Amino acid sequence: LVRRELARFRGEEKDTAGDGFFATFDGPARAIRCAQAVVESVRGIGLELRAGVHTGECELHDGKLAGIAVSVGARVASSAGAGEVLVTSTVRDLVAGSGIEFAELGERELKGVPGTWNVYAAR
Repeated sequence: LVRRELARFRGEEKDTAGDGFFATFDGPARAIRCAQAVVESVRGIGLELRAGVHTGECELHDGKLAGIAVSVGARVASSAGAGEVLVTSTVRDLVAGSGIEFAELGERELKGVPGTWNVYAAR
């Protein structure tokens, strides 16, 4: 199901870790819509997933993406509850006018990432 939605939204699978997927997209709105579609499609088979979306500069090390943007995205995902798609304020600002709605969840500390981050639930 995840790979089908990645193809539909033109996402590129970069890595898997346990039961998680890490993917890149050509824009944050496409990433949010893909995450929402995955969450909804697995709900139909009785599973609850969580997703996090962030955007930023990444580095390539030994064929794997790395950098603060990767860490932020992973930490945002890990702070999501079952069935949630969470995004950073950076992502929310970039998709203004896309029709995607958000609920503000406030500031959160993300493990291993400096500072606090404003987090929003995509609706």
